[in-house]
Amino acid sequence: MRATVMYLLSIVFVAAAAIALARVPSPPIAAGQPEQGANRAGQLTTTPGPDPDSQYRLGPDSLPQEGVPKGEIRGPYTLPSNAYPGTQHTYWVYVPAQYDPAVPAALMVFQDGHAFKDENGDVRAQNVMDNLIYRREIPVMLGVFINPGRRPEQPEPNSKEWGDRTTNRPTEYNTLDDKYARVITEELMPVLNKEYNISKDPEQRGIGGSSSGAIAAFTVAWERPDQFRKVLSNVGSFTNIRGGHVYAERVLASEKKPIRIFLCGGRNDNRGIRNGVYDEKWDWFLQNVRLMKALTQKGYDVNYSWGINKHGQKFGGAIMPEMMRWLWRDGPVSTDPNDMTERSFRQPVVRK
Repeated sequence: MRATVMYLLSIVFVAAAAIALARVPSPPIAAGQPEQGANRAGQLTTTPGPDPDSQYRLGPDSLPQEGVPKGEIRGPYTLPSNAYPGTQHTYWVYVPAQYDPAVPAALMVFQDGHAFKDENGDVRAQNVMDNLIYRREIPVMLGVFINPGRRPEQPEPNSKEWGDRTTNRPTEYNTLDDKYARVITEELMPVLNKEYNISKDPEQRGIGGSSSGAIAAFTVAWERPDQFRKVLSNVGSFTNIRGGHVYAERVLASEKKPIRIFLCGGRNDNRGIRNGVYDEKWDWFLQNVRLMKALTQKGYDVNYSWGINKHGQKFGGAIMPEMMRWLWRDGPVSTDPNDMTERSFRQPVVRK
């Protein structure tokens, strides 16, 4: 009898506790963390906890190192556009200390250039190139940091406003046509070629970006593999901003192109919850994985890394050095043990 009473009392206690807990409001999500939402199964896509970006920080390859020659960033320069009449693109050129005008250099072009070259930003690409060039881990290369186009009266994109609401960025970067590829290949490259000795070999030309800048970089290589064959994509917007979610199917349906791609994305990127309804066409992480699988199935030279990051450059910046090493891994190399040049750091070119 006593056991029965105790059992009944325990049931009443548990029920009362459950009712009390149900009346307690859920704790707010800490600032800087992604909001909760439901996936296609109705489950929460994220839970309260540490900021998903909190584990990602820049390593020594992304920071200035003692004794490493620093390249020069020249600019800003203004590039008028015929592809988008009435607009202009601001760009800067990174010239490594080892650049020799008598020797053709490799080239890497970064969209949203202000973010990739920001000395206090999440990538600091010029430091990565300084360090890796010095150690012979990538070829001697010029870097171009180009911003999306804008009309002269529009503000220059910056770290707080990348230009989606104030420039031509949404049209240029997210539209699946050849117009932005023309900006790079027909407007930017002729100007660069007048000033610098850039390799004519498309294998020695890479292009990259983050978010919409990443899909723009992919589109340039996709449309003009005769000019660019290496793509660096960080949290690429292969989503239905302007139809970019079709790239996986397009890759499978098209003849394979001579492109090498490194994709990185995050499990806490924008996950396709719009007005409480899941739409896979707007799921950044899913669409990056779909594109990776399509490229792999088609036999492309593709690498990828998935983090727990949100939409941004924290994860991409942390692994930027490794992305660059992989993309540029097949540069010429001497295995002669007596080749002391090959076994030495690359020294600056003496400029006359």
